[in-house]
Order: sequence, then C-alpha cells, then structure tokens
Amino acid sequence: MRTIPLQFAALAIAWGSSFLFIKEGLAGLSPTQVTAARMTIGALTLAVVAVGTRAPLIREPRAVAHIAIVAVTLCVVPFTLFAWAEERIDSGLASILNATTPLMTVLVTCVALRSERPTPGQLAGLGVGFAGVLVVLAPWASGGSGAVSGQLACLAATASYGIAFVYLRRFVTPLALRAPSVALYQVGIGAAIIDAWVLVADPHPASATPRVISAMLALGALGTGLAYLWNTNIVAAWGAAAAATVTYLTPVVGVVLGVAVLGERPAWNQPLGGLIVLAGIVLSRRDARPGPHPPDGAPDHAVRRSRTTRR
Repeated sequence: MRTIPLQFAALAIAWGSSFLFIKEGLAGLSPTQVTAARMTIGALTLAVVAVGTRAPLIREPRAVAHIAIVAVTLCVVPFTLFAWAEERIDSGLASILNATTPLMTVLVTCVALRSERPTPGQLAGLGVGFAGVLVVLAPWASGGSGAVSGQLACLAATASYGIAFVYLRRFVTPLALRAPSVALYQVGIGAAIIDAWVLVADPHPASATPRVISAMLALGALGTGLAYLWNTNIVAAWGAAAAATVTYLTPVVGVVLGVAVLGERPAWNQPLGGLIVLAGIVLSRRDARPGPHPPDGAPDHAVRRSRTTRR
C-alpha cells in the first residue's frame, strides 16, 4: 500500500512519456514498426509478470476471442494511429488529444449501451469536452492538411479506445479473469497480429539506432507492460475513480517532455483546449455510473472483480 503513490506517479510518467518515445521511435521506424516493437516488448514484459504472479492460462475459446477483439481495438489500431499521427503533429499535441479518451468512452457507452441513458452531467461533460477539442483543432487557423489529418487520427485512436472499453465492460469483465492473464493475452495477441503485418506488408527499412532502441524499450516495457500492472494495483488500492485521475496528468507530462526534450512549441489554443477537455471529463464523471476507465494511451487492462480489480 505504501508504494501505491509511487506507482501512481510512475504510471502518469509512463503514459505521459509514451508520446515522446513514439516520436523518438519514428526517427528510425515506420508507424506500424513502432507499434510492433512496443507491443512485442510489452508482451515479453507481461509474460515475466504473469509467470511471477502465477497467472493462469485462459483456456476458454470464447474468452480468447473477446480478448482478441480488445487487442485490436485497444492496442493495434490506436497505437498505430497515434504513431502515424506523430509523423504529422507534435508529441505534446498528441498527448492532449489522447485526453479525449474518457469522453469517447462516455459517447460510445451512450450509443452502444442503450440501457444506460446518459445523465445530465455526462451530457454537459460531453458538450464541454468536445468544445475543448474544437479549441485544440483550431478550425480558424490555416494549418496544413498534414496537421489536420494527424489530429483527426488521434481522435480516431481515442474513439477506438472508447469502443474497446465498452466492449471490455460488456463481454470481458463478466468473465472475472485474472488481470495479468488478460493483459498478457491482449498484448500478446496484438503483438502477433501487428508483427505479422509488418513482416508481410511493411517494407520500410528499419534503422535501429541506440536512441530508437532505448525509446522502444521504454515504450514497450513501461508504457505497454508495467503500466498495466501499476494501474491494476492502483485501482485495487484506491478505487476506480481515484485511479482515473491519472488522465489529468498524462497530457501535462506529454506537453512538458515535448517542450523540454524535443523543443516543441505548442500554440496557445492547444493547452487551453486541453484544459477545457479535462473540465469536460470532470463534469462527465461527477454523476457517471461506474464503468471502465480509459488511459494512453495506455489504459488498464485488468478484469474488475467487485469493482476493485480492473478488467
């Protein structure tokens, strides 16, 4: 219990720095190669965790099939979209747009789970949050088509996260599986899918410089591996609502690292829009029903038991 605050800080740093590591990886890898590297390293890290915790194998084919769908929507698709986007926009801006994940999750829940009618607070939060997105996108500015497509790719990635979280809640959470097992299968299946794609369809020549390798090791082992374990522990110790506050810190970490390490200079509207998005998240959660909470970028992928153990 004493280490939980440290794990919370490590989680915010790991998820917030993911955007920096993606940008560094793109110096020598294609977007799909970045995704393949982070997921392969993340799977190996989670395999060590699963062995250490004696996590059981998941033998039910139906459960594996559900987890495979989550692997695609929660890992393969959004990770690749964020990497593709960061070829066109700054890492700090990507981290700000990643903060829309909780809003996308609420939106998908309202559409897909008809039995859960949105509360007034959720509707107000969605309105405020997406107003913040418009401020970030700055439609009044004359940005290039590359920047616009990059920002839209980030929003598509967070929409994929939202779909994945709702799917997790609907089909995986009721199975009451062990969190390390779900995380390992999810990242492992996703790694197999993207690795196969890279081998068959990505002819980009990889340049594995020491800087690129270091970035991928950090992104894979921390942001895609240990972060899952830390988040699970935080939810178990503090509850889902408190654990969800990491969402407020990851864009701050992402923007600060982008400025300090990469020399990025965010436009005035980007942090302002990010603050409005976070205000929308707060509003949408004030009277929201309990449900799965998202990340960064990389989300927790544990299976909740009695609302103490996540997904």
